[in-house]
Amino acid sequence: MSLLGFLAALPKVELHVHLEGAMPPATLLDLARRHRVRLPADTLEGLRDWFRFRDFDHFVEIYLACSSVLREPEDFQRLVRDFAAEQERQGIRYSEVHFTIGTHWLTGLPIDEILDAIGETIREEERRRPARIRLIPDIVRDVGAKTADPTLDWAIEAKKRGLAVALGLTGREAICPSEPFADHFAAAAEAGLHCVAHAGEHAGPASIESVLGPSRAERIGHGVRAVEDEALVARLARQRTPLEVCPTSNLSLGLAPDLARHPFDRLRRAGCELSVSTDDPALFGVDLPRELANLADAFGYDAETLVELVVAGVRHSFLPEEEKRALAAEVEAEARRLAPLHLGRGFAPAGAA
Repeated sequence: MSLLGFLAALPKVELHVHLEGAMPPATLLDLARRHRVRLPADTLEGLRDWFRFRDFDHFVEIYLACSSVLREPEDFQRLVRDFAAEQERQGIRYSEVHFTIGTHWLTGLPIDEILDAIGETIREEERRRPARIRLIPDIVRDVGAKTADPTLDWAIEAKKRGLAVALGLTGREAICPSEPFADHFAAAAEAGLHCVAHAGEHAGPASIESVLGPSRAERIGHGVRAVEDEALVARLARQRTPLEVCPTSNLSLGLAPDLARHPFDRLRRAGCELSVSTDDPALFGVDLPRELANLADAFGYDAETLVELVVAGVRHSFLPEEEKRALAAEVEAEARRLAPLHLGRGFAPAGAA
């Protein structure tokens, strides 16, 4: 009997995961050898050791190394295949995946060919697996305006092909403002894309306020530093603005000394809309079932509460409404079926008679 086994078998969604940050060390090593890219280690064991999080600068170093070995359309196809297989292993049925196409545009790669290659592979993987993938191309604050235009254009074309659901905003909000990209998000909305933004991670409540305004963010990536402002927490709860919370990532970046003192439970009890994700799972050494189980350990959540969080992720997704309802019903039906097998008891969702 195992809560982790229950969570692994449960259908899930993931709304905040970065494609490059999901690259496993084995894939990084293979692609580096193929393109003769020098890495700090030339063995799988050495790379796994290098992947252990130290600080944010080290995290960026690894992230850029993962991006640097993506040189040809086939490399992106390999990354998507690996990602889809891993999501299937975790029982994740649907993922909205951040992708920084602007990085690859800066290095001169043919981003139109990358879109063709990624799109072909996503369709192939969806025929093979029950793991659907949709993209969130990200504008990176740190880079500034020079990559924002090509990112927007790429996102709109990906939307036309049914591959992208939103335009994202990432980067260090503490040193780079969000306001310069308001026109890009307005254009994205006009093209039918949703808008999401990282905020409340590197910076405090003001960064969240900034993306609720000009950037029109419909979901906030992280957002956990909202707890520093009671009025903002009340506003988020009142407006039902979803926060995509990535607890292990937050702990690694020093937002809390341990999970028991992470803001997750305070935000939940204040009525905020929360979902759970992994951010950069290969770099932080976590997967979604374990992320959920860790919350149970820290806050005493039962299986019913964890299923509520999974269903919240479904509700906060950009799936069509009919598909949301169907997937949420499937999650709850599977929870009832799996509970006796993995928990040795029945499943009693909130509000059940």
